[in-house]
Amino acid sequence: MDPIDDLLRGVRAAGADLCRTELSPPWSLRFADEASLTLCAPLRGGGWLSVADNAEPRWLRVGDTAIVRGHGKAVLTDRPRTTSSVGPSTTARTVLLTGTYHVRSAVSRRLLDVLPPVLVVPDSDDCAVVREFLDTQAAACPPGRQVVRDRLVDWLMVCTLREWFDQPEVAGSGWVRGFDDSVVGPVLRAMHAAPDKPWTLATLAREARVSRTTLVDRFGGLVGEPPLAYLTHWRMSVAADLLTGSTMTVGAVAHEVGYADAFGFSSAFKRIHGLSPTAYRRNCRADAACAGAACGA
Repeated sequence: MDPIDDLLRGVRAAGADLCRTELSPPWSLRFADEASLTLCAPLRGGGWLSVADNAEPRWLRVGDTAIVRGHGKAVLTDRPRTTSSVGPSTTARTVLLTGTYHVRSAVSRRLLDVLPPVLVVPDSDDCAVVREFLDTQAAACPPGRQVVRDRLVDWLMVCTLREWFDQPEVAGSGWVRGFDDSVVGPVLRAMHAAPDKPWTLATLAREARVSRTTLVDRFGGLVGEPPLAYLTHWRMSVAADLLTGSTMTVGAVAHEVGYADAFGFSSAFKRIHGLSPTAYRRNCRADAACAGAACGA
């Protein structure tokens, strides 16, 4: 199983806001800070995208898809904010497809740790097919059909993120590069595929076919933390999603992520998430109920 697919599998919208907007110059669009991710794809025309007031803006053209991470203070405008920017200014009407997205899955929130404030994916065959479909469907989708809007945003969001992760320069950044490493890659895949196994440094080193010292040095250099610390964080992310997405007991969740008893699991879970498993489940369900009520309002 591709580990990046593990992260993308939990990217599912609930109450996503999908809009097809027509704009005439002069115009300016500020992205919502409260959204985990915001997607923007010009269908006609284009705009200048910048993350901060002093950042050099980038021209976003038809065929490009941009994803803005929450709290990035990104702005899209019809003309550049700095005189040093070289490129077109829009004089005709621009049509934009935008979608706001809230990442609630604990596993998928790890995605936010590796994404830049703004990423832009150039035109690709997969994304082009999705955009063409969304161009016709976004305006035609009645406001009451929220689940349809959610799945449409899912489609373009996952296609865009997958395209971004597949770029060679991305594979060499952050902990993502560990998956392609001959030593660290097998260990990461083993932990992701079977978090319930009683992994030790010795058994993980055997997966990599290196000494424990070599594994610790290599893993820490690429991923940024020791192998067993990463394993604990991965287990607690999986556990958090099991608690909120199933009716499994705390004990059953503990066994699912490699803990022999609920007490040891609860201690580790509270250390990572700041709440006991039961309190975490209760709080997430309350938040989900509030979000559902807001979507239905």
